[in-house]
Amino acid sequence: MSLSCGIVGLPNVGKSTIFNALTRSAAAAAANYPFCTIDPNVGIVPVPDQRLDVLAKLFHSQKIVPATTEFIDIAGLVRGASKGEGLGNAFLSHIRNCDAIAMVVRCFDDGDVIHVEGTPDPARDVEIIALEMALADLGTLERHLPKLERMVRADAKLGSRLEAAKRLQQALEEGRPARSLDAASSEREVAQEIGLLTAKPLMYVANVDEGQLAQPGPMADAVREIARREHSQMVLLSGKIEAELAGLPPEEAQAFLDELGAHESGLDRMAVAAYDLLGLTTFLTAGEKETRAWPIRKGTKAPQAAGVIHSDIERGFIRAEIAAYDDLVRLGSLEAVRSAGLLRSEGKDYVMQEGDVVTFRFNV
Repeated sequence: MSLSCGIVGLPNVGKSTIFNALTRSAAAAAANYPFCTIDPNVGIVPVPDQRLDVLAKLFHSQKIVPATTEFIDIAGLVRGASKGEGLGNAFLSHIRNCDAIAMVVRCFDDGDVIHVEGTPDPARDVEIIALEMALADLGTLERHLPKLERMVRADAKLGSRLEAAKRLQQALEEGRPARSLDAASSEREVAQEIGLLTAKPLMYVANVDEGQLAQPGPMADAVREIARREHSQMVLLSGKIEAELAGLPPEEAQAFLDELGAHESGLDRMAVAAYDLLGLTTFLTAGEKETRAWPIRKGTKAPQAAGVIHSDIERGFIRAEIAAYDDLVRLGSLEAVRSAGLLRSEGKDYVMQEGDVVTFRFNV
């Protein structure tokens, strides 16, 4: 399953530093000037899941395969991007190709790192990005409406779709992003079908300096308030610290985190948040060969989940034998779970749940 989260923001807010740390690489050039990232960089990031280590020990697995999230580092947007300012048109198209958006907001002052607007102001900076995406969406709608009008002249039954597109246009003009509209509405359906940027799920990443992790300042608080109003997620991290952690061996990185009083890195939280933002959930398989986390869309039924492993399993699906993770860990083996009467047999209509440990039975 290939779903991606685009990392966006103004120039010099820490996007490429965060991307490099996420992917444990120097793939994205981090430089103190705008547009140092011209082509989007793509990285596959493992989603932290402590359950995998526990299951691997129980089953004596030879390897562990975590679920992953795809991140795309997209160069900075500036005022006027929707009209082609900077390298706006190309960058907006890169965002359009993503399934979700992580907006990095600079929440620190540093005279050595220029800010395209002069000084950091989270509320203003978020508004700039939001406005440029909304203006791009209005441009998309303006091009789409004449096509819809021609379609309605040929088939009057499409009139409700045209009206939905016009209501969507009005919402954007009033400053309401498409994602804020009712998920079941015809307006949202139109927005998603034509790939509007403001229809994509969005989370905020507040990039603070190392001294603000324990006590975030007013700028981080401003981002938190924006996220709260929009019912969005917010991840607080320090790109500088995450870059340092990325360069350390795992044991030293954990010791560094312990010194900071943190149980996990900000980037681990960002990977998990992006996974959820993309509407993904995980089922688990375990055996001597491997213990593996399989990403699926929330609401996926058992046969389709089996198809993620192999299409032959979906075609020959008989049933899914499912152990609850907690039962399996407590009792120590699938045989013990079965003996306790806790191994469930589920059919074709079963909707997979987060953390199901599954064995699929199928005809070859």
